[in-house]
Amino acid sequence: MFRGVTSINLDTKGRLAIPTRYRAELQESCEGQLVLTVDRDKCLLLYPLQEWEEIERKLIRLPTLNPQARRLQRLLIGHATECEMDSQGRVLVSEPLRKFAGLDKRVVLTGQGNKFEIWDEDVWNVRCEEWLQDEGLEDLGELAPELGALAF
Repeated sequence: MFRGVTSINLDTKGRLAIPTRYRAELQESCEGQLVLTVDRDKCLLLYPLQEWEEIERKLIRLPTLNPQARRLQRLLIGHATECEMDSQGRVLVSEPLRKFAGLDKRVVLTGQGNKFEIWDEDVWNVRCEEWLQDEGLEDLGELAPELGALAF
């Protein structure tokens, strides 16, 4: 399980150093084989290969005549880029993906259980403030049934 928030510098080639605490797990679970893709929130998603393959199978099974499903397929599958963690624990983020998410130098890697999100650090800080103020947990109102079972 990937959790926590880490601030990281992209190097001049656009490589992101995976935090040391995750490297062994990624090496063991997927031999450092990862997939980067975009997210609708203008961040990137980084999946271990086998996790991505499961998501990809679900996306492919969506009805292609449904415009929302088709857009999601185009975004997620269309931008999916295989990458390999190098011997120093770095992953190359391609220029098109960096451009999509507005990544320059300072980024935030946040664990989301089975994947990571990669955000521009300034965007992350602004979004966190928005989530905490405008959409804080106390203002969620009526929770969807699948969320109602969560105990905070």
